[in-house]
Amino acid sequence: MALTLAVLILGTATAGYLYYRHLNNNIRSSARSGGESGVKKAAPNSAGDTPLNILLIGSDSRNSAENVKLGGSRDTVGDKPRGDVQMLLHISADRKNSSLVSIPRDTIVEIPECKDSETGQSYAATVNRPINESLQRGGPGCTLTTWEKLTGVYIDHWIMLDFAGVVAMADAIGGVEVCVKTGVWDKPTTRVPGGSGLKLPEGKNTVQGKQALQWLRTRHAFGNDQNRAKAQHMYMNSMLRTLKKQNLWSDAGRLMDLAETATKALQVSDEIRSVKKLYDLSMQLKSVPINRITMTTMPTAEWSQDRNKLVPVEKSADALWRLVREDVAFDKNGKEKKKPSSSASPSGPPAAEPATLGVSVVNGTGVGQAPKDGRATEVADLLHGKGFAEAEASRTAEPHQDTVVWYPQEDGDQGRSDAQSVAKALGLPTTAAKADPKAGGLTVVVGADWRDGTVYKAPKAEAGDLPEGADDLNAADEGQCMDIYSVYRWDGKS
Repeated sequence: MALTLAVLILGTATAGYLYYRHLNNNIRSSARSGGESGVKKAAPNSAGDTPLNILLIGSDSRNSAENVKLGGSRDTVGDKPRGDVQMLLHISADRKNSSLVSIPRDTIVEIPECKDSETGQSYAATVNRPINESLQRGGPGCTLTTWEKLTGVYIDHWIMLDFAGVVAMADAIGGVEVCVKTGVWDKPTTRVPGGSGLKLPEGKNTVQGKQALQWLRTRHAFGNDQNRAKAQHMYMNSMLRTLKKQNLWSDAGRLMDLAETATKALQVSDEIRSVKKLYDLSMQLKSVPINRITMTTMPTAEWSQDRNKLVPVEKSADALWRLVREDVAFDKNGKEKKKPSSSASPSGPPAAEPATLGVSVVNGTGVGQAPKDGRATEVADLLHGKGFAEAEASRTAEPHQDTVVWYPQEDGDQGRSDAQSVAKALGLPTTAAKADPKAGGLTVVVGADWRDGTVYKAPKAEAGDLPEGADDLNAADEGQCMDIYSVYRWDGKS
């Protein structure tokens, strides 16, 4: 919203152009992706729109004087920063709802092979590493690729802030209200060193600047990384409500401060490196009502090899990511939509005779686990039984969360009809047929959602049907207050 200033100052005046160019020069950027994930962008809906997914990264960099002054582990000065805060912002294709999902920094994942676009250095794939290390193995682009591999969600852009950036933005906004059920002092103890230094009395408090950063970094007083994510969501929800209430557009001075601060604080992926593009991006979220914004955390559990690390709760995590992949709202505050029948007759030209269609079947079951051996052959045999005599199992593997039928985009309506006939033969919904500009022909990718059996059972994905452990907060809820771990409760006096 701050970057709307660009529109206000643009015009024929030379001063306006020079200031716009100045703001553009403030913005730093690098490549969107650090490697190959195999995840493709969602197909457009009936209106031709697609969801928008943006990865938000908070780095722990202490490689500037400003960041060192803000505390933390000064022994890491000079090290490559880690991505200690990672959140995926999803804006629905119709721009009527939005969701945000955090993954705690110590969650154990596979980090794929990546290349740093700035240094050219390559990094081999590695397993059983905390997700925050992905930033050190190829920059923000590698973190984006890691998320795509884990979630099966295509991510359009990334935006990154460091400590100093958070403080500057919090100051520019003018303070955000947060709440604690008891007084809190996140200080070092005899058993646990460190701490953010957050010190607040019981109840609602307005934090900004360094105190806002302390709130966002506090972990010990809130109990664990999952609760830290919840506190971050509480802060962001409150910030959204604050911005909605403020009459920024009539205060040119504040708008200039916000625009200056934002462009200096943000580092972004290359394709959104301009004030105009960031403005267009912000407008995608502007129309989403506050009560249609939901913030959650991916369900996790202690890792069996190290209780201080976390692993995804596989079934619950996949249920959450399925909602994102299928663009299903996290809330139930929208109007009910009539769902299209998966058995409805496909529109367009009739499909070609099954026996004349060449179909390649790819094993995509290896998401987060080893692929199911022989699965492509099993599904190819199913197609043979349905009259698709030219169906063949591919020797290649393409991990994919959901079972899809790709058809070449240039084949248009005929390609869609042929793909839908394949989908129907396998018991898939017609929406499983998707256009792909890179597809060489009809291709069935048997996803992780169909590892066994001859009958496809579509998982249910209903609006607001969040799995246990998602710990969701709606942005309109002003009554949320953080619990404080007993050791860090403060009486407001000592």
